[in-house]
Amino acid sequence: MTQAMTLAANHDAATTAELDARAKAILRGNDRGGYTVPTEGLYPYQWNWDSAFAAWGFAAFDLDRAWVELETLFSGQWANGMVPHILFHREDAGYFPGPDVWGAGETIPSSGISQPPVAATMARAIFERDPQAGAPRMAPLYDKLLAWHRWFYQHRCESGACCITHPWESGRDNAPDWDGALKGIDTSNVGPYTRRDTSHVNPDMRPTKRDYDCYITLVQFGRACDWDEAEILANSPFRVADPTMTFILLRAHRDLKWLGTTLGHDTTEIDGWIAELEAGVESLWNDDVGVYDARDLRSGELAGSPSNASFLCWYAGVSSPKTEARLARILSKVTYGVPSYDPEGPLFDHMRYWRGPVWGMMNTMIGMGLADAGLTDLATQVRDDTAALIADHGFAEYFSPLDGTPAGGGTFTWTAAVWLGWASPSAQKGA
Repeated sequence: MTQAMTLAANHDAATTAELDARAKAILRGNDRGGYTVPTEGLYPYQWNWDSAFAAWGFAAFDLDRAWVELETLFSGQWANGMVPHILFHREDAGYFPGPDVWGAGETIPSSGISQPPVAATMARAIFERDPQAGAPRMAPLYDKLLAWHRWFYQHRCESGACCITHPWESGRDNAPDWDGALKGIDTSNVGPYTRRDTSHVNPDMRPTKRDYDCYITLVQFGRACDWDEAEILANSPFRVADPTMTFILLRAHRDLKWLGTTLGHDTTEIDGWIAELEAGVESLWNDDVGVYDARDLRSGELAGSPSNASFLCWYAGVSSPKTEARLARILSKVTYGVPSYDPEGPLFDHMRYWRGPVWGMMNTMIGMGLADAGLTDLATQVRDDTAALIADHGFAEYFSPLDGTPAGGGTFTWTAAVWLGWASPSAQKGA
């Protein structure tokens, strides 16, 4: 029994049935009619990878609603194949930056960047629950997924690795991985703006003012060039090869290939993408820290940042004995799962967003990858830690890896989803 599971057993914890019911209620409560918001107030729109996890969570008790979630997400797909990281389905003055700042979107107002493509992996998981009923839903969705993956290949893959053009595109907004690349960004012309996130959440748990100045500067750059990918490639001050994107995309390619083969499609194109990423991921290896790392494509420098994204390698089907040892050491330093940054690192902050806290959906992908690789003890530890974290501390956005203090938004969609899909003993019985 892990330390976290021991803690959970030592006091009155909610029963599995109660937690399952609470998780379902969170998904229903965050449902806005065809799409799910991450949480009330802080995130009032449809976020890309949050939505894919939401679909997976719904699949535990409502398969039709799961398919609708993915279909609504892809209703905002751009003509070039990109699926935006935010879809602004309805106006909400409580969020910044909103659609008026982005100036983007085609069928639906949206942001001008994407997010980690977990959708193909979740679509496969949903499809496998009932292939016969899912086939009519999967057939049109497959073509849209293929177009999105092709967009990644054309516009985000360099030297085999997958890059980001904005920290928000990675989903790990203020991770130390981006510090070097953001350092040289001139924010002097960003102008006045009012953040809304810090009115919902303690500012000590959120990115800093300097971080936000950089974020808005990059949004303004993208809008000024009308989100033209060639212009962004040539002149954006921020372009970083990211282990999050690279590993999640590689896993998604494998799952998309499986879906294509099952549906009777020629998947030769996907085979090429997989081969290129398998070779290119080695450009992210940092022998100094013994993990896969972010690389600034403008300077060529590695970030030197051991993050939870480093441990997605097994999720992508990439083995790494050195990384296994690093993960085991990190897990011995915390109570609950995999922190977003090494707790022995100089930038560790156990409560500030992506600079230390633990995230349920990252634990999930890491745990799945470890299980796939046959690293059963580590996989079990990460899963048990995540179950104990939620049982002890609820369904928050993220948590302190040291004591489980909940942080960020409450009643969070993807935390509920990973409970229903993976962490709950009910899900484990069905695994």
